[in-house]
Amino acid sequence: MTATSTWSVPPRLALTLGATSVMVAATLLAPTHARAADGPSVPPGTEPSASAPVEVDPNDPDLKLPEGATLAEPKVLDIKQVVEDQSGDERREDTNADVKFALQAEVLFPKDSARLTGEARSRLSAIADEIKTQNATRIRVFGFTDNLGSSAHGDVLSKQRANAVQEVLDDELNDPNITFEVRGYGEQYPIASNATEESRRKNRRVEVTFPRSEN
Repeated sequence: MTATSTWSVPPRLALTLGATSVMVAATLLAPTHARAADGPSVPPGTEPSASAPVEVDPNDPDLKLPEGATLAEPKVLDIKQVVEDQSGDERREDTNADVKFALQAEVLFPKDSARLTGEARSRLSAIADEIKTQNATRIRVFGFTDNLGSSAHGDVLSKQRANAVQEVLDDELNDPNITFEVRGYGEQYPIASNATEESRRKNRRVEVTFPRSEN
């Protein structure tokens, strides 16, 4: 298993609560910027846009708060941890708010089919166990395909596959308090280019997402 953690760090303050240090971001009355798309983790300073450090004059008046101004509310950084098995068949993403499992279609279904394989049941059972651990009651199950074949066929197949996964999870969890949101997006929202079979294989997937426990 290979673990990759990606996060962006704006100017920040370190607050110490007991034995735990929490990193929080603070902005000087500036609007919140959208976070850049997640990408491979790289050593700090080696990104294509990286430049030499800029010397800062601590006495520059532009760095001081105007009279009467205050700092914006501190914000806890949302850190994403990604774990993917060596084959790439299964991927788990953890953020402060959610847990997402992405399973490639080949480990769940025969080609161009929505009939689950024997291996699929054990993988989905493990996801059901994690849902129980997180005490989640809202679960999203989304299906996706590559761009081969017609768009209409992909929409139908991805929804059928999402339905099949939802039925197994519902059976495993056996909890009337759990609600599911099930959708099939077909070839929309690819995570790879679709230019090669290897990349198309990544796009043929079912994602299961649910909130993390607040405890």
